[in-house]
Amino acid sequence: MAEPSTSSSSSSKNAIPPGGMVLGPDGKPCKPCTAFRNWKPLSDAKKKSTRGGKSAAAMMAALASGQNAAADGDVPPPNCPADVEQLGRATWTFLHTTAAYYPERPTLNQRANMLGLLNALPSLYPCSHCASHLAGNMKDHPPDVSGRVALSRWLCERHNDVNERLGKDKFDCAKTDERWKDGPNDGTCD
Repeated sequence: MAEPSTSSSSSSKNAIPPGGMVLGPDGKPCKPCTAFRNWKPLSDAKKKSTRGGKSAAAMMAALASGQNAAADGDVPPPNCPADVEQLGRATWTFLHTTAAYYPERPTLNQRANMLGLLNALPSLYPCSHCASHLAGNMKDHPPDVSGRVALSRWLCERHNDVNERLGKDKFDCAKTDERWKDGPNDGTCD
């Protein structure tokens, strides 16, 4: 649920072509699989600065922290479809917040609904590359929907797997409630 890795794509139709536009399973450009900065060809000046400087992971980390994203034209205007980064952030926000408010002792129906939601993501998520990574990760680490704390931890660990793949810092999973439910103890979110 973030920018796909160039090294994990093995088939030519899933490869990231020069310029960074990711192709979908249909072989056509996939906007929700691609960072906005790669939707259009880069200017010559920007190509030179990108080649000589940051790695894709470093650019992702800078974008995630909001460093010069809007100034550099890396964020789509409000009326454009979501790019891979916006979609990823929105999805993680939804999932983490849902987990934070999941019952500590869910009913069988609540467990089934949560499993249905999580198991649907790999087949419905608009970025096929991200969905494929998630499917493999979920196969190796099945969702734990036994309660709020377990679900929040499982989700944080899956998010950290993505963060690690993208070269981002890992999130401290002991702080999920602070980040997604209660806010910091200093009251800044009250």
